Amino acid sequence: MNEPLEPWMEELLNGASGNSMTEKQSRIFEAAIEIFAEKGYSATSTSEIASRAGVAEGTIFRHYKTKKDLLLSIVAPAMLRLIAPFVLREFKDVLKTEYESFDQFIAAMIENRLDFLDKNKSLMKILLQELPFHPDLREQFRKIIFSQVKERVEKVVDRFKEKGQIIDLPTSTVIRLAVSSIAGYIMIRTFYGMEEGAVWDDERERQATIDYIMRGLAPEK
Repeated sequence: MNEPLEPWMEELLNGASGNSMTEKQSRIFEAAIEIFAEKGYSATSTSEIASRAGVAEGTIFRHYKTKKDLLLSIVAPAMLRLIAPFVLREFKDVLKTEYESFDQFIAAMIENRLDFLDKNKSLMKILLQELPFHPDLREQFRKIIFSQVKERVEKVVDRFKEKGQIIDLPTSTVIRLAVSSIAGYIMIRTFYGMEEGAVWDDERERQATIDYIMRGLAPEK
């Protein structure tokens, strides 16, 4: 575990240490994050976590009753104390800026999220891998993150609808269509485009995504 910690890991570990997390617990926590991100929760054994953390496997079960408890101790506090504030903090400027057009807003959102993902890859991998299989995590994600971001984005979309720049569909539909296209671009970019040897023109793909969204949401003439 010689790689520098990602910002979310550092903040979470620092916060946890204020709640009497021991040095061994910190090592377990960090090792679990790394292996969950590399292999996924199901393929990770507590013996692997213990080995990487340099502790006996029994030590893990003194701190966490089950492997699921260990996963929740990472992801749930991250969403409660860190990810929601991170998302809203980093979205703040994007959502407060008065853009002249909806495509400028989309471009700013993409840039903002890519920067966030690049800095917090391990957490994003864990969330992408585990959210589909853990209803309790999905519910926390929906309540803590999605609802807060959705409320703010709705106001921006409503403003562009009032200006006649995008089609008069339900706001939730506009957001779903835009987000699904942006998410598709980001997923392919993350898991294929940035690999060594991949044929990928990021500027072209990003602009093509924005153009596709704008054509689909253009007002009817």
